[in-house]
Amino acid sequence: MTTQDTRDTLQKFIFDNAAVRGELVEISDTWREIQARHAYPKAVRTVLGEMVAAASLLSANLKFNGSIVMQVHGDGPVRLLVVECDAQLRMRATAKLAPDAEVPDDASLQDLFNVHGKGRFVITLDPVDKVPGQQPYQGVVPLDGADMATVIENYMLRSEQMDTHLWLAADDKIARGLLLQKLPRHSGVEGQTKQATEAEDLETWNRAVMLGRTLKRDEMLTTGIQTLLQRLFWEETIRVFDPAHPEFHCSCNRDKVGNMLKMLGKEEVDSALAELGELGINCDFCGKHYSFDKVDCAQLFSTESPVQTLMPPSGRTH
Repeated sequence: MTTQDTRDTLQKFIFDNAAVRGELVEISDTWREIQARHAYPKAVRTVLGEMVAAASLLSANLKFNGSIVMQVHGDGPVRLLVVECDAQLRMRATAKLAPDAEVPDDASLQDLFNVHGKGRFVITLDPVDKVPGQQPYQGVVPLDGADMATVIENYMLRSEQMDTHLWLAADDKIARGLLLQKLPRHSGVEGQTKQATEAEDLETWNRAVMLGRTLKRDEMLTTGIQTLLQRLFWEETIRVFDPAHPEFHCSCNRDKVGNMLKMLGKEEVDSALAELGELGINCDFCGKHYSFDKVDCAQLFSTESPVQTLMPPSGRTH
């Protein structure tokens, strides 16, 4: 007797003899873990869940050992969304709202982040094994699109010159997504034995996108990815690969929190210490608490080592 695998799952597939690939993902345990310490408004939760699904889909195609960090910087009631996913599909995510923000359930993406036209979407690729002097790659684009899927599609077309379509859906229980990509000609897609003609590639791509566009949000939220794969592409010849399994993981540690304090500068840290006596920082991603007293902070500034970070400080000082 076999036991059904109920883990979060990402399923890669390719269209046989065509330079077109796809992925389906469903994330429930990881998504609930991300939400466990925060009561996000419904509209914020939806967008953050869609970003979680999208980050796993994009990360699964990275060709380096590192992390993808997706951020939305806003000028509305939501100031920041951050999702980080590494090459092993280990994920964490958080949101920062403006003080006293009121967020209607039906708030649009533009209502949440782009009230004054200053919203930005950022993707950072951060390799683990950097060579000396190497900086993470970062792409920044305007928040161009009515929903998260369109924003990412526009980013991929501008920054990667790659035709990409995404379908994303999330509620408080699950986040699911479908990605389709038209690959460059002669890209040597894994598992294929024959190179299609350019016309055949285009025909397959257009047909796949047309089928993807039949997906409805409610269907995505209530239907498992294996059923979706069969329902969408039952007339196509596709190959599926061994599934991968996203999971929650927070990479915070005391050294990183110390680096965050160093970024604030000695004067500001000393001022906070004089007022509070001790600095307490909670990780916004996992809730872990870190304490720094006067001796700890003095040791932080006893060296002049450079400090680099990909994201704004992921904690609260009290």
